[in-house]
Amino acid sequence: MTMRLKISREDLLPGLQAANNVVERRHALPILSNVLLAVEGKQLQITGTDMEVEVISLCEGSETVDGAVAVPARKLFDICRALPNESSVDISLEENRLKLRSGRSRFSLATLPAGEFPTIGDFPTRIEVDIDTGVLKGVLEATQFSMAHQDVRYYLNGLLLDLDGTNLKAVATDGHRLAMSEVTVAEPFSESLQVIVPRKGVLEIGRMMAAGPEKAQLSVGDNHLKVVCGSQTLVTKLVDGRFPDYDRVIPKNCDKLVLADRELVKSGLNRASILSNEKFRGIRIALASGVLKAMAHNPEQEEAQEEMEVDYEGDELEIGFNVSYLLDVLSALNAEQVRLLFADSNSSCLIDEGEEANSRYVVMPMRL
Repeated sequence: MTMRLKISREDLLPGLQAANNVVERRHALPILSNVLLAVEGKQLQITGTDMEVEVISLCEGSETVDGAVAVPARKLFDICRALPNESSVDISLEENRLKLRSGRSRFSLATLPAGEFPTIGDFPTRIEVDIDTGVLKGVLEATQFSMAHQDVRYYLNGLLLDLDGTNLKAVATDGHRLAMSEVTVAEPFSESLQVIVPRKGVLEIGRMMAAGPEKAQLSVGDNHLKVVCGSQTLVTKLVDGRFPDYDRVIPKNCDKLVLADRELVKSGLNRASILSNEKFRGIRIALASGVLKAMAHNPEQEEAQEEMEVDYEGDELEIGFNVSYLLDVLSALNAEQVRLLFADSNSSCLIDEGEEANSRYVVMPMRL
């Protein structure tokens, strides 16, 4: 087994970082704590996987000899990150050890055979489309905070992508709140399809979009989704499950409309939340003409009250919420003014930036 490559530290680091984002450090299968390095021609391909999400990065090298080997992911990344800026790195495979030389530094790493490394590989696709990275990043950022985390309802531990005509909709819910963002794409989808992308896949796609070029290629199959963005490719398995009917969750009869300064409400809720119950994060919202009050108390009998000026002319109303959910929504929105719509003290609150807004949020009430 031979392999050789000369490459700059700056060209090598992004690919190793992307692979390390998906590699599980403590896995029952030792091979999964490794990255696969494969040299072909002048190109180095770096692959990291946890069997659910796979990230492949390509970078250019010189003085190459073709070959492939699996190397401990974290150690290789930490070594390269610790090297001086603009370093040249010489990588070679000698007697089943990966030798790494840079300046006066020398390292020798254990390896595993490339043939043992699991890859997802190609899959039959139903939709292939080019999409603006800003559009995809936008709908993910607007919704991903509402995904469940380690919920037994495994289909909630991900994000729904609803592809229909020229509409791309992202929806996430943990059963207590729901986030939905919809955009129009330039190129229509070849068919209507709903897929659930797992949490880790969503976060890694967001990272790719942040650093990549303006366009990405999206390929969707029955069980997998692939995103190609610049020199990086991500393949993720899809969650096999039925996502809740999100249209039914959105409240329809909200006759109490509050128009408020987003930063004003966010700051007030933040201050009141300091004295909320640390476990349940409950806060009581009281509406009266022109005023929104936020009240919190905790088991130590401490109390907080914040009074904010808002545009509201409806009936008086008191309703409880988990303040963290409200703050998450207000942080996700960008507009100066926000709309809060209520029906009664037992119904969910609908939050958006106006009737033409791309994103809408539903927060369920809480008994206090």
